[in-house]
Amino acid sequence: MNRKVLPGFRLGLGYTVAYLSLLVLLPLAFGVSKAFELSPAEFVAAVWTPRAIAAYKLTFTASLLAALVNVGLGLVVAWTLVRYDFPGKKLFDACVDVPFALPTAVAGLIYANLYVADGWLGRVLVPLGVEVVNQKLGIVLVLVFTGFPFVVRTVQPVLEELDAEMEEAAAILGASRGQSFRRVILPNLIPPALTGFTLAFARAVGEYGSVIFISSNRPFEMEIAPVLIVSQLESFAYREAAATATVLLGFSFLLLVAINLLDRWSRRNG
Repeated sequence: MNRKVLPGFRLGLGYTVAYLSLLVLLPLAFGVSKAFELSPAEFVAAVWTPRAIAAYKLTFTASLLAALVNVGLGLVVAWTLVRYDFPGKKLFDACVDVPFALPTAVAGLIYANLYVADGWLGRVLVPLGVEVVNQKLGIVLVLVFTGFPFVVRTVQPVLEELDAEMEEAAAILGASRGQSFRRVILPNLIPPALTGFTLAFARAVGEYGSVIFISSNRPFEMEIAPVLIVSQLESFAYREAAATATVLLGFSFLLLVAINLLDRWSRRNG
């Protein structure tokens, strides 16, 4: 009798396909089809207005900056949590996941109250000329907060699995600590760091709840693309909102493809 090592393949595949179809592919297909109810000229007119272009620029610029900050910060935090023992380590490790559990609207509200002129941090920063609330800096800060765990949790398992003997061998062969990091450790960290960057960037592009509290949401100045979509929905411009969402979806999809190709290249060369 021919038995599979892991039984239930057909059942598991059926559940997987049903999940992806009903909860992911079908809603995305509906949104895209709603957008393409517009004619090509109407579609371009909806997604390429001066207001939309300003929203795209702010969204992608702030998301890119936040993702880059998260990569650097996430690598340092993951390295510290894996390589060192210190009092309260488990507590700090648990705090990394707080942005996953905390509603983003609460995060935006907290940041807004911290950085206003009479807030705990605003009292120090505002007299120095550093304004956060209703500024692009505030948007980047809340996007860093929401995307930070993605980098830590993708890099941390790789660091835990790295064989310390590789570093010891490099040291025996005369490599300095900097050379060991660049040639032994860093090549192993590039793939998970790229994955964490992609997840953080994609999360930032679609973020809405935290941004609306710390930004003035002024069109052409402080309005991100998700806020523009909500504004279009409130104006009953459903097809135009779906068109704007399709642009964000297409850009995110292209980014994921590019990062996956780069990840495969780095794995092969590593």
